[in-house]
Amino acid sequence: MSGGVRARTESVDATRDLAAALAELARPGDLILLVGDLGAGKTAFCQGFGRGLGVDEQITSPTFALVQTYTGRLDLNHLDVYRLGQVNEALDLGLNELLDDGGVTLIEWGDTIAGVLPPDFLEVHLTASIDTPEVREVELLPVGSRWSARVRAIGTALAAWVAEPPSGGTAPGVGAC
Repeated sequence: MSGGVRARTESVDATRDLAAALAELARPGDLILLVGDLGAGKTAFCQGFGRGLGVDEQITSPTFALVQTYTGRLDLNHLDVYRLGQVNEALDLGLNELLDDGGVTLIEWGDTIAGVLPPDFLEVHLTASIDTPEVREVELLPVGSRWSARVRAIGTALAAWVAEPPSGGTAPGVGAC
């Protein structure tokens, strides 16, 4: 895919810092899908994003509760849909209401329910390095116009972690994903 941003973090704290920097760009109604294997850093990303929104509470994985809401500059709705048996169960969680409440919604394992989501979100792929588990490759892929319009701003906000674009690549801070 093209039009996204590639970044790299060297530690869990750096993953949180990257997410906090991204949170500065958050707007009411934003939807972010977090994609990655177990241990890839999805919850750490949510923790940093929450910090960037001014959330004071400790953010933990809602694997068993499925949905947690935190108060900050914008409300943060944190969902973990790993345990859902069917895609339509996401709607039973009140997903439509959460998306309409003016907060920001982050969904761990969000790619598994993309079919029932609005077609406008930021998909964040987190991949842990095999050789160095604390290193994360992070790809941010906008889907729809809401986040696509902010790609350059994302590249700027995440400049400290952005991977170099390939030679002849796109604008600074914006790698072809």
